[in-house]
Amino acid sequence: MTEREKYNLICVDSSMVSETVGKLAEGLDNKSGKKAVKYSIAFDGVLPFDLNVFTSPSYASEDVALPEAVMNHVKKENNHKNIYVMDRGLQSTRTIKTFSKDNVAFICRVKENRKYVELESLITKNQNCDLGESILIKDCKVQLYTGIQINNKRGKTHNKEELVNQNFRLVIVQSKVQQDKQFYLLTNNFEISAKEIAQAYRRRWDIEVFFRFLKQEIKAIHLVSLNKNGIQVMLYMTLIVAILLLIYKKANKIGYKTAKEGFQWRLET
Repeated sequence: MTEREKYNLICVDSSMVSETVGKLAEGLDNKSGKKAVKYSIAFDGVLPFDLNVFTSPSYASEDVALPEAVMNHVKKENNHKNIYVMDRGLQSTRTIKTFSKDNVAFICRVKENRKYVELESLITKNQNCDLGESILIKDCKVQLYTGIQINNKRGKTHNKEELVNQNFRLVIVQSKVQQDKQFYLLTNNFEISAKEIAQAYRRRWDIEVFFRFLKQEIKAIHLVSLNKNGIQVMLYMTLIVAILLLIYKKANKIGYKTAKEGFQWRLET
């Protein structure tokens, strides 16, 4: 049994589409100044599900898009025991606290300069810090700071840092391949080991490969519709094709590109 199956790992990530959607009345503005559409997908390592399409500018921030995608999936799975794995797009302390309040287990990567207070080290005296592909640098219980907007006497608004009364777990690992690279992994799960947390985060790469498959092999960057509903229909149709290809890929134990070529050949014959 893989760690994906053992811990019900669900990777959640977003991608942007800007080609052919510039004429949308509503859309996100990407760095090039063009309108864009963002779509977020939950992926269990085998199949994608729970597509969310965003055109409102507020969803340009992953702190807005990712939590909504996660909670939409949570609502559809009663009594779930999933662990949602995300990259550095999620940084909001308020959102992370809400996950804990709603009993949503998560693992995400945070910035190395994230401000926190260490409450307790979770590394035992004789613990093996060799995690295989990485070395355990720190495993501790922490509290995070968040910024709160306050008005001063002159009527100007500024941020004040405040410690959030919620415990989290911070696991810092160092890559053996790139010894100058460290990964700061934050979670609200205190049950599994630091090694299992590091392994779970590595599984997040599955969704990156899947997005590349969508864009390069199925050409999900070309959306010809100029309204949100049309784009959403096209993305759902793209996911249906992707699911069929993934089933074909898994059944034949082949790669993405070979699966596409074989599937296409079978349809034509």
